[in-house]
Amino acid sequence: MIITIVGLGVIGGSFAMALNELQEHEIYGVDVNKETIDKAKKLGIIKDGCTSGSDFIRRSDLVIIGLYPSAILNFLKENQGNFKRGAIITDVTGIKETFINEALGIIPKEVDFIFGHPMAGREKKGIDFASKEVFKGANYLLTPHNKNKEENLSKIESLVLKIGFSRVRRITPREHDKIISFTSQLPHAIAVALINSDKEEFDTGAFIGDSYRDLTRIANINEGLWSELFLGNKDNLLQSIESFQDQLNSIKDAIINEDRESLTKLFKESGIRREKL
Repeated sequence: MIITIVGLGVIGGSFAMALNELQEHEIYGVDVNKETIDKAKKLGIIKDGCTSGSDFIRRSDLVIIGLYPSAILNFLKENQGNFKRGAIITDVTGIKETFINEALGIIPKEVDFIFGHPMAGREKKGIDFASKEVFKGANYLLTPHNKNKEENLSKIESLVLKIGFSRVRRITPREHDKIISFTSQLPHAIAVALINSDKEEFDTGAFIGDSYRDLTRIANINEGLWSELFLGNKDNLLQSIESFQDQLNSIKDAIINEDRESLTKLFKESGIRREKL
């Protein structure tokens, strides 16, 4: 296949690296940053690249869009007439329901947009932090709609499994945004809140262990992207935050009341649930 990757940041760059390793496809890159294109060419992970990309898109069998949610719709509008007949488009963004219908209203009917979400990434941004290893053993989510062709869904499933993902799950856009608010966005909110709650009374770095290090790893956050994701999934994320606050309050109340039995029960329950995962 001829594949064009739009946005060669952490995820787009990682796709380029992983797909290039297969040595089965012609891979092109599009990025507004010419320096990023030059780096990708120097790494040998794309055959060619440019800051516009319309010429590549016209020839591409698959277009992978690695842009922020707000930029995806603009990209589709700008390239509405450039997609090859029968081409597949897929994305990697972390929210779906808010923009799927609008996206489907933009693309030509002979183009199949398969909405996807790799459950993998890095806290840093930019191609310098891309790595094909980030996909190894990770989950991949697809949110099919009634215009998708089964053969194209299968193509995307097969492709992502080839580059290292261990499992592909199909789910509705609404279900996707609900569960992602809990498994992805809430952990990021917790990490940010935890590290920002440090009163900095001590030299914190001299006192941390694995627990603090693991919990705050994702606090070094891509602020532009995650602001969009949080606000784009506002209602679901607020529900997840409230459920978390309820559980934290249960721990707090047990401590206030010196209720060892309740604390023990909560700890046992969390251990059992973690083992099931």
